[in-house]
Amino acid sequence: MREIVLVYLDRSGGLQKFMHDCKKYNDSKQSYAVYRFVISINPSDIAELDATLGNYILHSPIQAAEIFQSVCFIAIKTLSLIEQLQTEAQISILLKPTHLPPLPSYILSLSAFPFNYTSQRFYMSEGIVIAMGTVTKYTQGARFLCTEETCPFSEGFRYIRVHLPGATESATVRNDFVCSSCSSPLQEDMKFRVLGDKQIVEMIDAKVLNALKGYSNDKSHFRIQAFTVFLR
Repeated sequence: MREIVLVYLDRSGGLQKFMHDCKKYNDSKQSYAVYRFVISINPSDIAELDATLGNYILHSPIQAAEIFQSVCFIAIKTLSLIEQLQTEAQISILLKPTHLPPLPSYILSLSAFPFNYTSQRFYMSEGIVIAMGTVTKYTQGARFLCTEETCPFSEGFRYIRVHLPGATESATVRNDFVCSSCSSPLQEDMKFRVLGDKQIVEMIDAKVLNALKGYSNDKSHFRIQAFTVFLR
């Protein structure tokens, strides 16, 4: 799959963009714990190259991002794109699909039963925004160090925490992490914390428009409820 990822990035122009993003990081005088890359992908094009990888991206995007992460790390080290980079864990990949298959199973509808949305994969959702919160900060990535000075993990970039879709803030930053080597507490190196913007949006299903018009397509009773979306 790694070879297919590299072929796709080369053909789609994603490799050139990736190298350009790496140059910006490499030219920066700032030290980073996490190097974040947004990679646009066309699921149809990838499926034509390799159906297994295309299916993996559509249905297991978090695991698929790890494959892209591995490829990007090898490319950075092979081509010496970012001199400061030390470990693969410092790379954060966000896969951004250009579209999803126009099939019902890829449409997130909270008015349809049953609610079979247990998998962490891509869905399309359409609705009406009824409220928006202010833009606030959240932790995209953080570096932790072992508090035991004699431990080899008291320095370097062994412990990198990166926010994953669906995770809470405490999953990235807490004060109860322990070292896997000596079981000593881990402490965050605050100067390496990476922040991003997030916004909370309240949405409601587009079917509410029928209710506002004073009629329904069917005679049965129905209930409309807003749902929360986190934009990061």
